[in-house]
Amino acid sequence: MTPLSRRAERAAPWILAAVILVAWEAVCRGFRVSEFIFPAPTAIVAALVEFAGPIAGHAWKTFWTTMAGFAIGVAVGLLLGFVVGSSRVTYSAVYPLLVGFNSVPKAAFVPVLVVWFGIGTIPAILTAFLICFFPIVVNVATGLATLEPELEDVLRSLGATRRDVLFKVGLPRSLPFFFASLKVAITLAFVGTVVSETVASNDGIGYLMMSAGSSMRMPLVFAGLAVIGVMAMLMYELFAAVERRTTAWAHRGQAAA
Repeated sequence: MTPLSRRAERAAPWILAAVILVAWEAVCRGFRVSEFIFPAPTAIVAALVEFAGPIAGHAWKTFWTTMAGFAIGVAVGLLLGFVVGSSRVTYSAVYPLLVGFNSVPKAAFVPVLVVWFGIGTIPAILTAFLICFFPIVVNVATGLATLEPELEDVLRSLGATRRDVLFKVGLPRSLPFFFASLKVAITLAFVGTVVSETVASNDGIGYLMMSAGSSMRMPLVFAGLAVIGVMAMLMYELFAAVERRTTAWAHRGQAAA
């Protein structure tokens, strides 16, 4: 890839975002769309500036709540994924149950969590955990369970035990799967936190959006959405950078291309 192509690739997302924002602004101004229905980007920026203090406070609460739920999801997902992926019998027994559990809308758990723990931070943390741990379990288990039989036979012939195969080959091989799941899980964790905050919290971006929506301040609602999107994208890019530095060996062919 030439330097010009690399620069074009890096600039493409920013150019597309600029085009979308300009078109959005033009539609809102051209058709005189009321900001109570669909606010223009300039109105959203004005709301961000006007309510910068409250937005920052609620955003910080949502961020650390999401990180707490995400950390629990990573720990549980990594452990459960290792257990499920290390045994074909366990994989066959547990995987269908995980799929069934994941198919249940996590918003349905929020009222139950409120009854158990009350309104506040704990239901939001647990909702973030419940919605984000499944991709981690699936990817880690898949990385371990799809170890090539030929490779395992060669290692066994060289005297490797099942433990050696899992820890020295299986886990390193599953790292690309693991980091790919982190990028998905962190965005889902923000979704879980905001869903819980809209139902069972007195602070956070979700609570701010519900309060603003009830008073018809739609630019502030969209400002909250923008803040959530930015935080999720920043965390996604963070894990993508860690993935590139940690598992560069798994992407050598793509880098060469």
